[in-house]
Parts: sequence; C-alpha cells; structure tokens
Amino acid sequence: MAEAKPTKTKEARASASPVLIVVGLAAVGLAAAWHLFLRHGPPEPAKPLLTPEAKAYVRHLQLSDVEMKAKESYMKQAVVEITGKITNAGDRPLRIVEISCVFFDPYGQLVLRERVPIVSEKMGGLAIGETKGFRLAFDTIPESWNQALPQLVIARIVFG
Repeated sequence: MAEAKPTKTKEARASASPVLIVVGLAAVGLAAAWHLFLRHGPPEPAKPLLTPEAKAYVRHLQLSDVEMKAKESYMKQAVVEITGKITNAGDRPLRIVEISCVFFDPYGQLVLRERVPIVSEKMGGLAIGETKGFRLAFDTIPESWNQALPQLVIARIVFG
C-alpha cells in the first residue's frame, strides 16, 4: 500500500496567504513606479526666469516681420514655421535671447508652450543696433490648436 503524502494544515495555508498578497502588491507597486519613471523620466529642471535686469531690457528688443506658415516635411508631417526679425535697440550686446511660444485652442486654453532660442552664441549673438532673422519650426502642436499665431514672450536674456 502506498504511503499517503502529508498535506498542509489549514493553519499553514492561512498564514502563507497574507504574505503572498503583500509580496504581490509590493511587486505591482514597484512595477508601476518603474514604468512611470521610464515613461516620464526625472522631472525637468526649471528653466531660469527673466532677471530684473533682463525684464527692464525687454523694452529694447523689437520683434518684426513675424509670419507663420504651414509646410509639409519630407516625412509627410505638418510643420508650422514662424519667421521674423529681432532688433536690439538697447545699449548692451546680447549672447542669448529665448522666447516662449504659447499656443492656444479655440477656447483660449493653453495647448502647448515651447521655449526656443532666437539668438544664441552659435548664431553670433546680437550686437547693439543689430537686426537678425529667426526661424522656428514646430511639428508637435496638438490638433486642438486654434491655428492662430502663438503668443511670443521673451523668456530669457543673457547679456554679452
């Protein structure tokens, strides 16, 4: 006659269940946290705001001939292009000027804010009295955008 295998008692099964539940919940929590971190990454550091000195200088910067066009990229993707000129009518040379382009939907709700340089060291800065052209291309504007020229706001100035 074959020997009967011992079975776990009800007490042993009952004590194992809460442990398995806790381990399972911890694993799910860790997996969710890992997924969120990989998907969203670490928070982006805050970009510097205009200093009081730069705020006072903004009145010396003039944007002109600003136009917006829609084009199709070689990948058949819509690209919105904003072109214009910036003039330094002040008394200080500039190394960097960044603007925030703020796009809205038909109801006036913000749909995209993107900060981009229009003057940089790579472009040679912007001397006193100088006017330079700029070109900004956007290919990630949400479909809910109202198709109007975005609000252009000077976001950063670095003096030369």
